[in-house]
Amino acid sequence: MTQFYDARGNIYGVVSPEALREAGVDLPASACACASSRQTWSDAAIKLCCDWPAGERPPNSKSHRSDGLLIGPFQTSPPFDVLIVNTDGTLAERSGNGLTIFSQALTEQELMPEAGALLRVHHDKGAMVETSVKPAEVDGIQGFWLDLGQPLFGPDSVGARAVESLQFNGRDVSHVQPLAQLDRHWTHSQFVRIGNPHCVTLLTDVAALPSNQQMCESPLAQNLTRIAYAPPSGAGQPCPAGVNLQWAALESVDRIHARVFERGEGPTASSGTSASAVACAAWRVGWITGGEVHVVMPGGTAPVLLLAQAGELNGVQLFGTARRITNR
Repeated sequence: MTQFYDARGNIYGVVSPEALREAGVDLPASACACASSRQTWSDAAIKLCCDWPAGERPPNSKSHRSDGLLIGPFQTSPPFDVLIVNTDGTLAERSGNGLTIFSQALTEQELMPEAGALLRVHHDKGAMVETSVKPAEVDGIQGFWLDLGQPLFGPDSVGARAVESLQFNGRDVSHVQPLAQLDRHWTHSQFVRIGNPHCVTLLTDVAALPSNQQMCESPLAQNLTRIAYAPPSGAGQPCPAGVNLQWAALESVDRIHARVFERGEGPTASSGTSASAVACAAWRVGWITGGEVHVVMPGGTAPVLLLAQAGELNGVQLFGTARRITNR
């Protein structure tokens, strides 16, 4: 019933709304109605599709067999509606790797037009985030360019509260006290919204990046959860709706290393929107001037295209590819 796909180490299950209903999940007819009523069905959907079967969880694996669940399509022609369900049952506004995986699933179902399509992600806060997707080949690899639109910057863009302003590389950034209290190097952060909220903490040394293993261990894991997750799972500080956390260090003018701690998921091997947010933050603080940037994460490297002109960042595009997993 559920097909699993891998995009740069990020694993999502893909399931149709019809299949969930046939399995007994009380899913409304439309994506919009599903989003507004997610508290009545999302936990059941995650349990059904993402929990490990009894006795099959591998040693040292995450508590679920995927990083989330993609429900869709709700139509047989574009635009295509989709729900992105985190394993804690909450809904995400956007996921670069998730939408890459969904695009691959649409292609395999022979629904994706050659010219691409518009994907519409529905969220339970009443929002709908649109992403234009186009099949493409980069360096001999078949995948998709995702047009993520124009980013927004600063505390107001993500609803951050009680943050101070300071300078990094001669540019205005934010001081997020809950992060700075955890590590003296985590002093300078740039807030970015690319359809979903991000907080990119800027480091001057690649060696100072936290490892995914460190972010899984107590008490750091609990403290990061308090910052990244919205209540009741976290404290929602400084962002009441939660925020995705990244740490970034510049290697060269077109290569940045990053780590990711996602709200609703925790540490993850890679994230497409996180990679895009890192590239945008790097542009904002003057590390890079635009063009194609490669963001290196434990799960793989994400090419991000920054459309910058005359001192403005007018758009962000993310390239991704996905493959189906047959042994999940």
